[in-house]
Amino acid sequence: MLSVPRYMPFLVAVSISVLMTTPAMAAVVATKSYSYFDIKGKTADELDEQLSIRGPTASGSSARHPGATKIRFGGDATYMQDGGRCRVSSARVTVHTQIILPRWTNRRGASKQLSMIWDTLSSDIKRHEERHAEIARGQARVMEKRILALPSQPSCGRMQELVTEVSTRGIEEHDRLQARFDEVEAVNFQKRMLRLLNNRIKASGGAK
Repeated sequence: MLSVPRYMPFLVAVSISVLMTTPAMAAVVATKSYSYFDIKGKTADELDEQLSIRGPTASGSSARHPGATKIRFGGDATYMQDGGRCRVSSARVTVHTQIILPRWTNRRGASKQLSMIWDTLSSDIKRHEERHAEIARGQARVMEKRILALPSQPSCGRMQELVTEVSTRGIEEHDRLQARFDEVEAVNFQKRMLRLLNNRIKASGGAK
């Protein structure tokens, strides 16, 4: 498996405020950062071994992977009383993604063939992890829309309960989407790598 995402979901925290009537507002706040782990090697086998030894681990597992994406959800919602009922006035879902990627530190002097293999693999690792981050941002937008679409309730306490329920279901759905993406990627990994490598060879005028 090329990469497994590491996500640390948090329920959307809510704060109750009694406001004057205003249109419901939304604003997903998405941030992203990168970190790297160093590997060394002069052969494909050595690089593969380094990835297995030094790659990030999965939550609750000792297995290591060539790359990972940590995802953290958060946010808040405010409510307003209107005609004796409570509705969501604003909602903000936040999502921070940290992408962890390998960095080959002693590449100087490596063969052109090994460099091409590494460039192909590392580019695919980055693409894979960036897609995990995109899935998380997309799910944050979905969760926010669902919160804003909640019908008014007899009390703001009940509304808060519904927001928490929507947040919980949204994070569970997010985890399923991420797992499904990994399953598809794992099945197609070998074919994808061969295709990408062949494209690089053609673009460079053939292997030397």
